[in-house]
Amino acid sequence: MNTQTVEREFELADSEFQRLRELVHARTGIALSDAKRELVYGRLARRLRKLGLVSFAQYCELVEQPGSGEMEELTNAITTNLTSFFREEHHFELLAAEALPQSESMRSATRRLRLWSAGCSTGEEPYSLALVMREALAHLAHWDIKLLATDIDSKVLATAAEGVYAAERFKGVSADRVRDWFPQAAGRPGFRAASADLKALITFRRLNLLDTWPMKGPFDIIFCRNVVIYFDKATQRRLFDRIADMQEPGGWLFIGHSENLHNVTSRYEPVGRTVYRRLE
Repeated sequence: MNTQTVEREFELADSEFQRLRELVHARTGIALSDAKRELVYGRLARRLRKLGLVSFAQYCELVEQPGSGEMEELTNAITTNLTSFFREEHHFELLAAEALPQSESMRSATRRLRLWSAGCSTGEEPYSLALVMREALAHLAHWDIKLLATDIDSKVLATAAEGVYAAERFKGVSADRVRDWFPQAAGRPGFRAASADLKALITFRRLNLLDTWPMKGPFDIIFCRNVVIYFDKATQRRLFDRIADMQEPGGWLFIGHSENLHNVTSRYEPVGRTVYRRLE
């Protein structure tokens, strides 16, 4: 039987893959395992073609070149942005039933509430949060209520800030909510746009979680879901220590369904399925 060898367009040597892994880990905290080699090749081969490069060695040099801006493109290429409206619905139910009412009670003196969607991807999470906030906090018209939404990927952040989605993205969202909060996008049949009321709550910002954080806090509620699965334990410990510093005792933290804080931090206690509260 004849076997045909499929030639690759580019060669990705072990040393080049290791170089890229080290660059990504140092810049973003993301730990790329050997199992991610094909993913890295597939996504970066597109960049090589677009840039007219002939080797991964050339690409590594470009990434390391000061002022090239390619590190941001590399980050955009290798980050995975799987998301949906009301993903892990039990989080939003608990948000409406417990986290927001209790945060309101704790902040009755200052009338100030702050939420953070860390790793907001293309925006479905922060818009879901803003929708629940509008519904649950409608009686707090004169309060100072804001939601910060951040991501390291500049391209998905641009999509999030625009807030326009194909109608099929709302599968599983009630027809009433879609009608009330996501009107038809002007001039774009089959697309819906986040309402001005939702957008008014949200500030979108690019943020690398490993960098200095410009915000001061405190945040009453933080959603950091399906972000740290890409980090090694040491990076997770540093990150959640910084997150804890951004919250006061009683603050709420929501993480992803495949994540947990065991052996990561002792500054939170579990209060639900992948839901925690900041300890004294």
